Amino acid sequence: MIGVFELFKIGIGPSSSHTVGPMKAASAFATALAQTNALPRIARVRVDLFGSLAWTGKGHGTDKAVILGLSGETPEGIDPDMVEQIIADVDTRHVIRFAGRRTIPFDATTDIVFDRLSATPQHPNTFAMTVFDTDGGVLSSERWCSIGGGFVVREDEIGLPRVETADAQPYPFRSGRDLLALGAASGLSIAEMVMANEASFRPAADVVAHLDRVVTVMMACIDRGMATDGELPGGLNVRRRAPAIRRQLGQVSDTNRRSSHEVMDWISLYALAVNEENAAGSRVVTAPTNGAAGIVPATLRYYRDHCAGADTAGEHCFLLTASAIGALFKMNASISGAEVGCQGEVGVACSMAAAGLAAVLGGTNEQIENAAEIGMEHHLGLTCDPIGGLVQIPCIERNAFGAISAINAASLALRGDGSHIVSLDKVIATMRETGRDMQSKYKETSLGGLAVNLPEC
Repeated sequence: MIGVFELFKIGIGPSSSHTVGPMKAASAFATALAQTNALPRIARVRVDLFGSLAWTGKGHGTDKAVILGLSGETPEGIDPDMVEQIIADVDTRHVIRFAGRRTIPFDATTDIVFDRLSATPQHPNTFAMTVFDTDGGVLSSERWCSIGGGFVVREDEIGLPRVETADAQPYPFRSGRDLLALGAASGLSIAEMVMANEASFRPAADVVAHLDRVVTVMMACIDRGMATDGELPGGLNVRRRAPAIRRQLGQVSDTNRRSSHEVMDWISLYALAVNEENAAGSRVVTAPTNGAAGIVPATLRYYRDHCAGADTAGEHCFLLTASAIGALFKMNASISGAEVGCQGEVGVACSMAAAGLAAVLGGTNEQIENAAEIGMEHHLGLTCDPIGGLVQIPCIERNAFGAISAINAASLALRGDGSHIVSLDKVIATMRETGRDMQSKYKETSLGGLAVNLPEC
């Protein structure tokens, strides 16, 4: 089951597929080896990055992520303030503490290879990790794929039949049509069915605790982003805008100079704050990815601070509903920008946020499904063309637009009765097909679009 624990993961920026995923896989690889008798014989480790990881890995911090993972760190467990110190220590001493247990020689300039030529037959985000003994013999080698949103799988597992667990869930679903049918039969909302599914795998108190933590981290990220001035790393000289916008809005909040569209500025501010934090490598929640990490928090903050009657139960309902929509995209299409373009990141996040907001504002299951469909329909074909391979331009502003669109989608759906021509399932299938047809230069390689046209101008 893909649920709130899978779609809302706590980690660090700037990318779920290029930072969080590789760190998770490298940590799993190193930790597993550390528990075998091969550990004392490990003399060297090499990481080969292919496809999108090779083309944009520098800008996305993939090299740093694998160093952290091989050192035994995890995205959720690491202190973001310690990242640069750990990396600097490895670069200075030319050694790495493999799995946090064995010190071996390591030179990132030669032991991390950015291979832009080799094919990636299973997924554009592919990487290999190999450990050698003192004679140069291979002790272990694994190829992994980072398939979006911090999800990672071994390359040889892609395409294998899914392990069916439907019987263990009271409300198994694989489509929007399933969700609506189950809701009609049970009389339950989408959030209630998702909660029942989650509680069938773990204590309900654990689910609630995770939801509370996700909300806390999201809101803290917004607050931190609104208070932190400075320039983002990476060389584009992008200055943080969220603090200045926050000050401007604060100056007019109690005056007659307030504009009628001021709430839109607040929503944009919340999204900018999150994605500036993400670009800086700070603590964020993948929702469902890091590149689109600002949309769900910004829309949730809109509900919390600007909608009457908002409460903790509503926040839980929002996230549970959003996770159902995210799961449909993950199961039936993709949330990887390297696979389907930014429609799979910002588009999916917008769809999730629209559904969540429609739910907490009293929408029926049909209106919620409609809101989710609207949220994605108008992001179809959105490319992923980050300038310099950094999750900054156009990614940060794109989250602000995604959050505004999510609220608009929810509002439009709530003005109707839930009936509409294009179903959510149809738009998910269209997104998948559009991503398949999209040229690779528009899918997180920085080989097309803004990524090449800005330098040429």
